[in-house]
Amino acid sequence: MAYRMRLALCATLAAFALPAAAQTLKVAVSSAVTSIDPHYHNLAPNISLSTQIFNRLVEMDAQAHLVPGLATSWKLVAPDTWELKLRDAKFGNGNDFVADDVVFTIDRIPKVPNSPSNFAAYTKPVVSTEIVDPHTIRLHTNGVFPLLPTYLAQFFIINKKADEGATTDDFNTGKAAIGTGPFRFVSYRPGDRVVLERNDTYWGPKPAWQRVDYRFITNDASRTAALLAGDVDFIDFVPTEDLTKLAKDPKVKLWETIGTRLIFLALDQSRDGPSPFVSGPNGEKLDKNPLKDRRVRLALSLAINRQAIVDRVMEDAAVPSGQYLPPGVYSYAPDIKPPPYDPARAKQLLAEAGFPNGLRIALHGPNDRYVNDSKIIQAVGQMWTRIGVQTEVDPLPWTSYVGQANKQAFSAFLFGWGTGTAEASDPLIAQNGTFNPTKGWGAANRGRYSNPELDKLIEQALGTADDGAREKVLQQAQRLAFEDVALIPLHIQKNIWATSAAFTYVPTVGEDLHLVDVQPAK
Repeated sequence: MAYRMRLALCATLAAFALPAAAQTLKVAVSSAVTSIDPHYHNLAPNISLSTQIFNRLVEMDAQAHLVPGLATSWKLVAPDTWELKLRDAKFGNGNDFVADDVVFTIDRIPKVPNSPSNFAAYTKPVVSTEIVDPHTIRLHTNGVFPLLPTYLAQFFIINKKADEGATTDDFNTGKAAIGTGPFRFVSYRPGDRVVLERNDTYWGPKPAWQRVDYRFITNDASRTAALLAGDVDFIDFVPTEDLTKLAKDPKVKLWETIGTRLIFLALDQSRDGPSPFVSGPNGEKLDKNPLKDRRVRLALSLAINRQAIVDRVMEDAAVPSGQYLPPGVYSYAPDIKPPPYDPARAKQLLAEAGFPNGLRIALHGPNDRYVNDSKIIQAVGQMWTRIGVQTEVDPLPWTSYVGQANKQAFSAFLFGWGTGTAEASDPLIAQNGTFNPTKGWGAANRGRYSNPELDKLIEQALGTADDGAREKVLQQAQRLAFEDVALIPLHIQKNIWATSAAFTYVPTVGEDLHLVDVQPAK
């Protein structure tokens, strides 16, 4: 009996002593991915998942500073030539990572069929590549392009030997989903989950987890409930209504920082004639698009009480903003303040624009993509109605919404942009640059705003090598864009994650999940 008891005790102690690497990390994220293909869709949920499987040439640390990734170093060897030394790394299938993989990746990115928002803007500056040896490559640009290392931190490298000729479907089945990242692809059930396993050939710190169950739980209440019940260990985008409760729960830890995602309203500026969801105050059809008039756009902006949205809707999980980035980040302009709440001036501007009796408009947005997205458009709709713009609010599931928005189907609509480069040229090009697929500009400019003067400033910034001088140009470009109400800024989200109290995490200004940074608490 004593012998059996000792055996049982030893077994129990051994169970407690099992290394964390033998465990499964259970993760719940707020948005489903649209593909496993890391080049298919420049979308935050896709990027977060890709971060687990693939690597970039240059990575960013928790404060968005550039650090070595698959490139151990980079330097200018000529005004138009960057030389990169490549890491000795292996793909999950055992293939060596070499310079050919970089050339293949850069060539593939702009050619991915049916991409709703691709990464071509980040590869476009590279006009040619030169392989010096298997672990040295030179990237040539058209003149000075100081932001290239930052751009190299925006896309993932794939394996030429395994993926040449592969389709997006091949990535979704796992056939082509082979990277150098900390985890390897096991399976994908669209809308449900992805299963990953530790990549034992990973060049960086080994993950603490043998397996990751990466679930999509888009319902906020369900995601929190899963954490509290112990069904998952880690959740992203903690619902704001649960923050107070979770902060007091000893079974939970919160990890928070101000992020780089601006939530904003885009407006249809692609049509000179009638816009599909704007009409006169009595529903009469208009012969022109009022949203092309800056006075109307400014009126809609001034009608919004941003602080009230932050306080009551976001429950302090955001900060009001009048520009793309928060204080302390490169190219933030201290003089660009959040637009004031001034409904009287808003009404005056509408009258000056020829709409003294107001307008009717439909405000669209997702109901399962951004923090409190449907609540935000409901609040904005009420505020617009108070200045005489009778607003019908129409929240839609993200999968349906984004496809329609990409086709310019809406008049006024909510979106967010997380500035992965942590500097303003990225959103200026993607959101406000004149739509030009050849240049890779305006990839997310769904309202089709266009301003040649702004385009010139962006071009000037991209060709300015001195960091201080370039920052001034980017600040000037932001002033122009937001003074012209290219879009209506609302607030910058705080990034908030929650884990079981048994774990620790490193919060980042970016929204990427770094599951290698989820560790057992010591």
